[in-house]
Amino acid sequence: MITELLEKFGIHHTHSGVYAGDWITKPEGMEFDSINPSDGKCIATIMSGTKNNYEQVMAMAEEGFKKWRGVPAPKRGEIIRQIGIALRKNKKDLGLLITLETGKILSEGQGEVQEMIDMCDFATGLSRQLHGLTIASERKDHRLFEQWHPLGVVGIISAFNFPAAVWAWNAILAAICGDTSVWKPSNHTPITSIAVINIVALVMKSNGYENVFSLCISEGHLAAEWIADDKRIPLVSATGSCEMGKAIGVKVCQRLGRSLLELGGNNAAIISPSANLDLALRGVVFAAVGTAGQRCTTLRRLFVHDSIENMFMEKLCNAYGNVTIGNPWEEGVLMGPLISVDAVEKMMHAIEEAKKQGGKVLAGGNRISGIGNFVEPTIILANPEMPIIQQETFAPILYVMPYHHLGDAIQFNNGVPQGLSSAIFTDSVGEAEQFLSYRGSDCGIANVNIGTSGAEIGGAFGGEKETGGGRESGSDCWKTYMRRQTCTINGGDQLPLAQGVHFDL
Repeated sequence: MITELLEKFGIHHTHSGVYAGDWITKPEGMEFDSINPSDGKCIATIMSGTKNNYEQVMAMAEEGFKKWRGVPAPKRGEIIRQIGIALRKNKKDLGLLITLETGKILSEGQGEVQEMIDMCDFATGLSRQLHGLTIASERKDHRLFEQWHPLGVVGIISAFNFPAAVWAWNAILAAICGDTSVWKPSNHTPITSIAVINIVALVMKSNGYENVFSLCISEGHLAAEWIADDKRIPLVSATGSCEMGKAIGVKVCQRLGRSLLELGGNNAAIISPSANLDLALRGVVFAAVGTAGQRCTTLRRLFVHDSIENMFMEKLCNAYGNVTIGNPWEEGVLMGPLISVDAVEKMMHAIEEAKKQGGKVLAGGNRISGIGNFVEPTIILANPEMPIIQQETFAPILYVMPYHHLGDAIQFNNGVPQGLSSAIFTDSVGEAEQFLSYRGSDCGIANVNIGTSGAEIGGAFGGEKETGGGRESGSDCWKTYMRRQTCTINGGDQLPLAQGVHFDL
């Protein structure tokens, strides 16, 4: 199965991880293996790049920008449309490759490719809407307006959990805006990034633009550091942990560059006594267990009204017992493995810490013996004062806490450093409005009667506080990838000054 997939995407068993208009056949860095987290087997070996290889990538990306920025935006949109068609043709196989490398179940792997396709469709339409404003001038015969220009080479640092979609959020929008990009993917998922670049490269080369999308896989995090330090890169988009974002953000800020940070999410949901409990149950289980708890929007804290706590928790624990765990490419499986042995160890450590702090395991709590990084999805009865609640463990651990007053539940929701996603399940209009008001959730995403995960590409995606404040994907996020220019044209023969200032020679 793996051999056929690699051949389909033009990937050798030992493959270069550096693309600069073409693959650098023998990059100078160390080799490392991409490991299938379900069985521990090597998928393929990657030849990583050095700083010298990175310089080759940047040189080509800069040259590509000079050419690409001059292409009319609607024509760029046509090329992006072709990328969407290519992704459609490869959806099933690319989705399977994502499943094998990340441990996502098949529907999630294919869903990620669909997200890339949706971004191409969105960007194609956007290519005719990169418009500014005409503003009323206070001066006679003057026209005041805004326009937007391409920004330059955009650096993209992505995480393992969405190894293709997050690249598309950034690279496709950047490309439609006239930018080129350099991508540093996670070293857990290099094969997916190589496959994506190969798909896209065929389209770009057929249109005569080889240097729009570049890739640099390095030893460890080196390429991320090179991108963050590089003054030639005006914008760095980084997805990952809060700790990673703080390090990247400081480096970019020191050189007065821009950073778009999409970091950790310690997400919560509230179950109101008026909620449709069957709906809430489905929403909670998918949000907490989907992708084995390895989404930035994964549900990690659940506040259940004390009047329905026993009833709902019985349903929830029963549902957890019915979650099928196994090889994610097999039919009927709902949860695959964690990405690495280290991730399993961190989960087990968090469970032990929660117990020490007074938490009680209600479901799961164990690693699954045998081959692969499999664990049981875990429910822990907790209280909001436990220090472990403040941390995001990237695993399927759900801390459940009762509440009595909605105001307290909202305060608990907001009482963590992160601020990505949040949800309330209620049939009360008043409770929903309170949750969405200035007195409600302080997160970048606030949902009513759906879970915390599964955002559509049409909305801006991102969060507040230590989540970083960045916004990706839909809405007007395209503006992040462009530079705004305010212009004034004097069409008269006088030179009046603004604010009534007189300066007569």
